[in-house]
Amino acid sequence: MKDFFGYHSEWNLGSPGGWDYQRITQIIGKAVWLRLNRIRPITVDLDFDHPLLFPVNGFAEMLVQSHQAREGSNPGLIAVVAEEETLESVTENRNLAELLHTFEGISGVLIAPHELELKKGRVWYQGQPVSVIFIDFNTDVLLALHRKHNLTPLLRAVQERRVINPRGTEPINVKSMFEVITGPHQNRFHADIVQRTPWTRQFYPRRTSGPKGEEIDDLIEWTRSHWDNLVLKPERGYSGKGVRVGIVNNDADEAVAIALKDENYIVQEKIPLELWAEDIPTLNPGKNHITLERCQTDFRCLMGPKGLFGFLSRFGGVPTNVGSGGGVQPLAVLRSDVSVDEAVNRINEAILGMEYGELFEVAEMQKKMATDHNFTYLLGPIKIALRPRVITTHQLESLEAYCAAIWSDCLTLEKMWLSGELDDIVKIEEEELEIARLQPWGGTPAIFASDGLFSFETNPEQ
Repeated sequence: MKDFFGYHSEWNLGSPGGWDYQRITQIIGKAVWLRLNRIRPITVDLDFDHPLLFPVNGFAEMLVQSHQAREGSNPGLIAVVAEEETLESVTENRNLAELLHTFEGISGVLIAPHELELKKGRVWYQGQPVSVIFIDFNTDVLLALHRKHNLTPLLRAVQERRVINPRGTEPINVKSMFEVITGPHQNRFHADIVQRTPWTRQFYPRRTSGPKGEEIDDLIEWTRSHWDNLVLKPERGYSGKGVRVGIVNNDADEAVAIALKDENYIVQEKIPLELWAEDIPTLNPGKNHITLERCQTDFRCLMGPKGLFGFLSRFGGVPTNVGSGGGVQPLAVLRSDVSVDEAVNRINEAILGMEYGELFEVAEMQKKMATDHNFTYLLGPIKIALRPRVITTHQLESLEAYCAAIWSDCLTLEKMWLSGELDDIVKIEEEELEIARLQPWGGTPAIFASDGLFSFETNPEQ
């Protein structure tokens, strides 16, 4: 297989994360790979240093270019704005502010939103005007914080179009947009994107069409009777909160009741489990041996106006359509003249052939490096897989074309919203919509994410 199979489970057009975690994962993963090869040479040639494996670099360059578009060659301050309680715990935001310092004439700072101030008609921070702002939260959070702290300076920055991502992406940053792509308007979108979008419908009493084009008289009852193959999600949820998955959550009545009570849910077809699983060598401390553990994989593509920034590769035990929990996995581009499946089999067999004690020392080195890099998230240290996920240069090219199509289709969605065609789909309170209207997107600088549940040739059931 030269291309890739699979689906995206959701997009994030508001404030996606993960753009720096792959960089740290690559540094640690490469060191682990070299250590494994000293224990037992692995006959696979891998590249851990491809530019697309370090998405933060392209993201930072976009922020600097946004500053230059406004200020020319003049120096300036780029602010990374995050919720106050996350300033110490979210490592990638701290790292981004530090990385921005390395660009000539640019200062970077990580601050809470209420630390901004208005001075001389502009947004300032500690005596310096702010040029560009990256906000690490969505507009619903911005509005809640504004009600608490009076964030007039930040809203002025929105109005001056200094904020990335533009707040104008918010109306199309809801999971119900997949209904537009898989519904009657699908001929307005790229065929590849339509094919990779799971059937999705807003969940409320209604008539609609099903995954195979069949007529559904009552979506609520149809969901109950087809529950094993479906997922219920909040339209604007994250980290798996409020999600119910058929078979995993056996009680269809309970799942339906939760969705109807909380409102603003979507129902989505469940993505085939076999498409996004890989067998990864894992230490079993209880039995002092090495086993192959079947893990679900989640592949986040990060993109901007000039194309693909890179990826975040995650793994875990979450059943389907939900990329929460688990850990991260190094990525490596295959340089050997073998298939991805053959390369992964060689890697797995080599690691399984090592002594438990030797591999335990490697895992301890991995943990120490993670600690040294402050590789943590809100809930603590981030787990890292022992072996990389392998990908080919051809698959990278296919992913670049895929991301370009997403960017284009998002522009189509925004035009549909602005023309009033999505008024029945977009269910956001009016104050949020007012903020969105202050800063239309229109293809201006932004970082988008697509969480893909993809197979690159090594899923167990291929």
